[in-house]
Amino acid sequence: MQNTFYPERYLVTAALPYANGPLHLGHLAGAYLSADAYVRFQRLMGKDIVFVCGSDEYGAAITIRARKEGVSPHEIVDKYHGLIKETFEKVGVSFDIYHRTSADIHAETSQEFFRTLYQKGEFEEIQSEQYYDVEANMFLADRYILGTCPNCGHPEAYGDQCENCGNSLSPNELIDPKSTISGSVPVMRSTKHWYLPLQKNEEWLRDWIKNGELDKTFHHDPNMWKKHVVGQCMSWLDGGLHPRSMTRDLDWGVDVPQEIEGSEGKKLYVWMDAPIGYISATKQWAKDNQKDWRDYWQKDDAALIHFIGKDNIVFHCVIFPAILKLHGDFNLPINVPANQFLNLEGRKLSTSKGWAVWVHEYIEDIPNRVDELRYSLYKNMPEQKDSEFTWKGWQEANNNELVNNLGNFVNRVLVLTNKYYNGVVPSFDPDIDFIGSEGPDMPTWHDSEMLTLFDKMDEYCQYVRQYDFRSALRSIMDISSAGNLILQQNEPWKLVKEDPETVKVVMNICMQYVTALSVIMEPFLPYTSKKLRNILGLEELKGKGELLDLLGLIAEGEMAIDLDHQIGKASHLFSRIDDDVVDQQIEKLKSRDAETKQVDEVKTETFQPEIQYEDFVKMDLRVAEITKAEKVAKADKLLKIELKVGSEERTVVSGIALQFKPEEIIGQKVTYLANLAPRKLRGVMSQGMILMAENGDGKLGFLAPPAHIPSGSKIS
Repeated sequence: MQNTFYPERYLVTAALPYANGPLHLGHLAGAYLSADAYVRFQRLMGKDIVFVCGSDEYGAAITIRARKEGVSPHEIVDKYHGLIKETFEKVGVSFDIYHRTSADIHAETSQEFFRTLYQKGEFEEIQSEQYYDVEANMFLADRYILGTCPNCGHPEAYGDQCENCGNSLSPNELIDPKSTISGSVPVMRSTKHWYLPLQKNEEWLRDWIKNGELDKTFHHDPNMWKKHVVGQCMSWLDGGLHPRSMTRDLDWGVDVPQEIEGSEGKKLYVWMDAPIGYISATKQWAKDNQKDWRDYWQKDDAALIHFIGKDNIVFHCVIFPAILKLHGDFNLPINVPANQFLNLEGRKLSTSKGWAVWVHEYIEDIPNRVDELRYSLYKNMPEQKDSEFTWKGWQEANNNELVNNLGNFVNRVLVLTNKYYNGVVPSFDPDIDFIGSEGPDMPTWHDSEMLTLFDKMDEYCQYVRQYDFRSALRSIMDISSAGNLILQQNEPWKLVKEDPETVKVVMNICMQYVTALSVIMEPFLPYTSKKLRNILGLEELKGKGELLDLLGLIAEGEMAIDLDHQIGKASHLFSRIDDDVVDQQIEKLKSRDAETKQVDEVKTETFQPEIQYEDFVKMDLRVAEITKAEKVAKADKLLKIELKVGSEERTVVSGIALQFKPEEIIGQKVTYLANLAPRKLRGVMSQGMILMAENGDGKLGFLAPPAHIPSGSKIS
């Protein structure tokens, strides 16, 4: 039987962003805002909760950026760690610590993990063939290899993962791999590494993900996990787990412990060391605050939660849990509430193509509107499916909801309270409060409205606990709408002269609603909460159980804000956003997109490094004719193509299904690379490659030989 109690102690992590570029809106919507709302809420509920994150400063993404900018990896991580940390602070993400994986304590912690697993015999030493860049004279880490995804046909999949479909990959699965270092086609060379035999962990991983079984006091509820998270994990498990290398041949990263034979030149795999960054960050926080980090990672009554984007599901639900369990004495996550992807203005976010809104630029361009951005992202958060941010939608959410609903209600209550009672929360005689009541034994109208407020706040709490932040945000607006309805139905501005005692009841309940809003909006709109609490003459929220206390007061029939409490002068919480602000941002986005396309066009004119004639003549290029074509099952972008090459027939798999229908290419003559080593893709043995041309817009075209040249003819 599952334990469904709520823990008193939490360790919450948010995915470590690569320190190779600034944050964009997709980052915020993917992991950080949902984590921030959850943590702020639990603080308000009096929970002992630690929120950790930090810059992921190792891995290929860092060295790739360093090469592009012509600087050292150290310079890159220092530059972007500072920018990311500052951006998080300005956008109100309330980490207890924002750490970095280049810190000594992280290297020590990561090496201790590796050493423990090594000493326990959990690794397998495997000599294998891996891609090697001859021009760069180096083995290629997964992220140094680009190619076509065998699952979806995306042409820019990495050697460890396709960021288009989210599937985990190994480099030898890529179609047409090339090195991101030199642009050359890599070769295979032998090297030795330590592998984690994930297949030995399939049984308990499956049981844990499906049923929530743990050898700890606190069990997670599998029904609380998002369907797409469980689905992706089960798909991986159903496909069969395989040994995964935990080390790499790299110059930049955490060293494999020196005492291990053969460790020279070996670094820890980024997905070995990066999630351990959560632990090293907690250790540093505990050291700084005289706490014991073990209380949050190893105690039975502590709950671990990972907030991530969907591209990191497998690493946080399969690989890292396996590492934790094999090490021993560590809790596994009770939930991994991964969000899906945020699109931008009808297109996928793409940092390489410049189609992104950088958060630090938003803050510079549109100052003092952080909560407006947070609101729009929470409203459109991709919790269950991909969603979209548009500048027009951001404007409408502000003008129609924040200004016209929430801001309007709060302002009217504050203005009327100052006007009628000189800013003092009105007292009233409960004996005469029978608005809508049937008799003296019935609950007063004020009591009924307070109970309704409690129910709505409780509903809000349940939504946050279920990681349903969009619904929790709607609950805030529902409370505001209910408050507006109270004003509209009772019209105190008309009633105040003929029935001032009733108006006191109406305005008092509205003040209770406003006070409650100042608390429950804090996880989502922290700057607005602070502003409203200041106007109300109430202490700024410290995250010390204030919401729990407020719920207790209301449940006991007490007031959220005391009678005769003095408030300050009214001030608008929000202001309207004009069309010109939206137009400027859309124009900025389009201009950057146009600039990127111009750069891409220049890139297409840049030739690859020189090769020798002997290299060229090794390629057997032939004229071939397509005789049959059909889609590959469960692969939207792949076609299985039958070719006539002289008297022979060949089969190839090509990622062109989105641009060419099978029936349209029958009879097409193509340029065919006949002596490329065969490779099995989606169960089909692909023999060679059809050569294509691609323009700056990604449009493909066949390199078609003249019609009079027969198939099988050699191209030289």
